[in-house]
Amino acid sequence: MDQGKQTSVVQLLSRALLGIRTTPPRIIASPATQPRRAAVAIVIRVVPCAAPSPSDTSIPTLDQFFDLEWVNHPSVCPEILFVRRSGFAPDGVPGPTGDSGSGSKAKNNEEVHLAFPGGRTEDGDEGGLYTAMRKTWEETGLDLAERDFICIGQLDDREITTSLGKRLLMILSPFVFLQLTPNTLPTDPAEGTTIHWIPLESLVNPVLPHAVPRTTLAGRWSSVTVDAASRLAPRHAASLKVLVRLLLGSMQFPAILIYLRDPNSRAQPEKTCTDTVPSQTTKAYDLKLWGLSLGMTLDLLAKMVSDTESATGYPSATLQLPFHPVGGEGMRIDAVAPSLASVFPRFSYPDVNFWIWVFGKRYREVIRSWESSMREGGANDKRLNWAGTALSNFYAAVRKALLVVLVLRAIGVLFGLAMLGWWIST
Repeated sequence: MDQGKQTSVVQLLSRALLGIRTTPPRIIASPATQPRRAAVAIVIRVVPCAAPSPSDTSIPTLDQFFDLEWVNHPSVCPEILFVRRSGFAPDGVPGPTGDSGSGSKAKNNEEVHLAFPGGRTEDGDEGGLYTAMRKTWEETGLDLAERDFICIGQLDDREITTSLGKRLLMILSPFVFLQLTPNTLPTDPAEGTTIHWIPLESLVNPVLPHAVPRTTLAGRWSSVTVDAASRLAPRHAASLKVLVRLLLGSMQFPAILIYLRDPNSRAQPEKTCTDTVPSQTTKAYDLKLWGLSLGMTLDLLAKMVSDTESATGYPSATLQLPFHPVGGEGMRIDAVAPSLASVFPRFSYPDVNFWIWVFGKRYREVIRSWESSMREGGANDKRLNWAGTALSNFYAAVRKALLVVLVLRAIGVLFGLAMLGWWIST
């Protein structure tokens, strides 16, 4: 994408949705040992600054929608729907980094993360699309079966595993919806759920900084720090958690910091195109989009970059992602799979990252093969589960690295105790 030429967010959105509609997603079949599946809805709307004339009540097609005068007005504001769940996550809803509702109660705004409405597929559901629509209705009160909405298509399925990839939990299917009408539809969020319509511009700016002008709505890159003990030690083993925390430190995940209104200032926290400058009398705070939700968002944003704009053969070569997974330095994992890069942790102790790099040879080979496939046209992309293979090999390297680090720490402690005993005895 030409850095000197800027595009409106509506034009980028049109390119992304048309690409999703015409590109078949990669479907992952559930293994017999783990048939559990889940689905989420990525709901997008375009908010006009002034309601258009109600003379035409017909519902446009997707192609007609982006030719409408009010949609192409320079003051419209495309928005994407997120929910913020407090307390315990609903059953089957994947957590920030892919864990299915762990049952741990959130302690701060970072843990009460932004997510897409969705949840586990139940026996009576007719498929993933039905699950996404049902859960959106239950969580937000929006009926995606109404004529106001159209299902654009589906993003690639993804495997949700335990924190270190040892066990498959479920297959997750993200479905993309667009509201075709300009009116604001009523919502009825479930108890403990807050609805946020986030300006798409807040997410486009950090990822495609040269594509759109930067405004007060722009988000910025940040990170989320997660205690390694919360992922590796049993939930109720307090002493073991302290030991793991001392030995392994913490994990960092990339995040986009987003400005949000205080939900107490309005019945339903929303930001429209008129809210470009925060009011000094309105409370405000920030939340972070990270982990699995960030990964699916990056998959959507990657569709905004056309293949012809890439000089390297990567469809998403111009995405600006200021992070690289441990062991992936020098490789274009941000180009072949930006969503994959968003769920790879970086540890706070340098020696842990070093051993991940040492054991990450197979993971790097998978990424290079994926890169080669992309440069050759990606003929095998939908037949091969590149993302799942890369993720499993990365976490295999993490498990080996953590084992080596723990052994070396134990040897160091024993050696220190031996030297202390020798010094006391002499």
